[in-house]
Amino acid sequence: MTYQNILSALKSGVLYITINREQKLNALNKETLAELADVIAYAGRTEDVRAVLLTGAGEKAFVAGADISEFADYSAENGEELARNGQKNVFDALANCPKPVIAAINGFALGGGLELAMACHIRIASENARLGLPEVSLGLIPGYGGTQRLTQLVGRGKAIEMIVTADMVTADQAEKIGLVNYVVPQTELLAKAEELLTKIKLRAPLAVACAIEAVNASLSFDVNGFEAEIKAFGQCFDTADFKEGTTAFLEKRKPVFTGK
Repeated sequence: MTYQNILSALKSGVLYITINREQKLNALNKETLAELADVIAYAGRTEDVRAVLLTGAGEKAFVAGADISEFADYSAENGEELARNGQKNVFDALANCPKPVIAAINGFALGGGLELAMACHIRIASENARLGLPEVSLGLIPGYGGTQRLTQLVGRGKAIEMIVTADMVTADQAEKIGLVNYVVPQTELLAKAEELLTKIKLRAPLAVACAIEAVNASLSFDVNGFEAEIKAFGQCFDTADFKEGTTAFLEKRKPVFTGK
């Protein structure tokens, strides 16, 4: 697929994805969601991709929401289909990606934009970031997993408060309630993300993927997370990376993992 709304570049094992609609504050329209679905699938299946860094173009917005004009006339059936397809192809796909995904939140992350950030595994925000789910102001509720992921991250009471008031929180407030991992100056945002990615790339890729899968299992109502962890733990023993990691430890050297 040729991308018109996002930029994608693979550098040193990190797939950099930038939502490139700066004049629209990087709002999510149908085309952008389709491109995100494609690039997320590519990241998951491509061995050379060790991790993903997702951000928005410019310094004003990560993603300021969805393109409201596209669904203003939708029926209930249309709305349910919109949410179901978006969750499956983009937001759940991102959350379940076997490669760690860091969101570099460089400004407004509102509505679908905050839902996109919450689907990522780690979130870093610039000091000017503002985050919120304002859907009730439009007579809607979050439809891309926002009610679920916000509750998982900040707890029921704070999630309901943010959703039903439609209030934004500052980056510092977001860090205090556990919505983001770190807050840094705008000029240091990508550097902080790359610092974490550098550490992650030193670890065994298959073990990282298993860890993500096991953690995600803890949030699923139809999966026993402990059993998922036990199985993933056992699978690691059959990898070359496990043999390399333990051998390197015993030989007192740094391991060289191959993702096999």
